[in-house]
Amino acid sequence: MTGTTETTEPATARTRLVTGPGMLLVWLYGVMSVGAASRSVYEISAKFDEAPLAYTLSAVAAVVYVFITYTLVRGGETARRAALVCCAAELAGVLVVGTWTLVAPSAFPDSTVWSQFGYGYVFIPVLLPLSGIWWLRRSRTA
Repeated sequence: MTGTTETTEPATARTRLVTGPGMLLVWLYGVMSVGAASRSVYEISAKFDEAPLAYTLSAVAAVVYVFITYTLVRGGETARRAALVCCAAELAGVLVVGTWTLVAPSAFPDSTVWSQFGYGYVFIPVLLPLSGIWWLRRSRTA
């Protein structure tokens, strides 16, 4: 059959992202996606006027987590590169928001997912993108 090579190669590249540590990353990003999304939906719908910046940043974190989860599951070289860029952006966001919440706590009447570098989430928000970047660079196809 023609096309057998086409379907076999992408499947191999896709499974490379979700084997070993990649499976743990998918699971952790999935949990963080659900946690951040449910938190932000509640906060935005019930009390947005109390801390709009914090709640908007939690929603942004949720979108980032969902996208990275999707790209890890999707697999392939393009998805790997997109996830790598998104993990770097996530890390930058965690570092900026984490520093901001420590330097100017009055700007955040309520916490975000990334407040104090993810203190409320056992620092998973700062450790996850570092682990993701490591895994995505390691799983690069030759």
